[in-house]
Amino acid sequence: MSSNFGYAVRATFLEGITLNSRYNPLMVFSGQSNIHLAQEICDHLGIPLGKSETQKFSNDNLMVRYNESLREGDIYIVQSLSSPASDNLLELLLLIDAAKTSSAARVTAVIPYYSYARSDKKDEPRIPIAGRLVADLLQTAGADRILTMTLHSPQVHGFFKVPVDHLSAEITIANHLLASISDASEGVVLAPDAGDMKRASALARRLNSNLAFIDKRRVSDTQVEARSLVGDVRDRKVFIVDDEISTAGSIVQAVSAAKHAGAREIYVACTHGVYVGPALERIKGLDAVEVVSTNTVEVPEWKMAQARKLKVLTVAPLFGEAIQRIHTGKSVSVLFE
Repeated sequence: MSSNFGYAVRATFLEGITLNSRYNPLMVFSGQSNIHLAQEICDHLGIPLGKSETQKFSNDNLMVRYNESLREGDIYIVQSLSSPASDNLLELLLLIDAAKTSSAARVTAVIPYYSYARSDKKDEPRIPIAGRLVADLLQTAGADRILTMTLHSPQVHGFFKVPVDHLSAEITIANHLLASISDASEGVVLAPDAGDMKRASALARRLNSNLAFIDKRRVSDTQVEARSLVGDVRDRKVFIVDDEISTAGSIVQAVSAAKHAGAREIYVACTHGVYVGPALERIKGLDAVEVVSTNTVEVPEWKMAQARKLKVLTVAPLFGEAIQRIHTGKSVSVLFE
């Protein structure tokens, strides 16, 4: 893991926790989906990871238990809705409920990867709006607020009736590119779809680089075809940025379009590296220097070994700073100014 993102939080953290918060103590716990990220967050905050356990009974039921007192605590539960998404969602709901019934003063669900954000509208007959349903479930379980990162659809924010802090990984990705590529500001940030322009524009501003996007048309319910690349990428370094790489189909199209338009070197970056199905084989054959994701979704070593272009950046300092600011009642939005 690597990151060039940092904050001077340690020196002021203990003062802030004792003087500026009406909740005491600050406690961070983790489900099973991303324990390493939770531990990194705690290391950044200078506090131990809370003690809890999860068991699965022979009838496939889950049981969770906290192994320390939560009374009047400000509780943060880290859990990505990555595979197995159903188990991870249920574990999070149980952890929230257990915290509320254990007299926690406030419970924040820290969901680095909210996978159900893709289901944000009723675009076919007789289907649910799962993003809204999961939001309702989290609130019914007792979540007082949500902390998440790079929602696939920003409107999912509105599904929640509790406060939501929506973080962005652009600063982490931009710092990585600026540190590893000497002339990053002379490159072009390429959005793989016109709908991704806002995200790509934010990265371009941080890099002080130009912007381009790929015009697509939908061929069927499951297939999208790139029609043209809008912008000049010839003989330039190109940075393709997306919120998520799942099967890597869209990324393959974007890289192909950039190469066809004359791009000199291509770098791919996303927030959520899900990498399922044919993704690893596609990435192995990708004409790109590297494919960067963050650790909102844990990427196991065997995936890193199979697709050697993969690189993972940590967003633990960003989550740690956001948690510290929420705990002490400070603004979170200043992190992105």
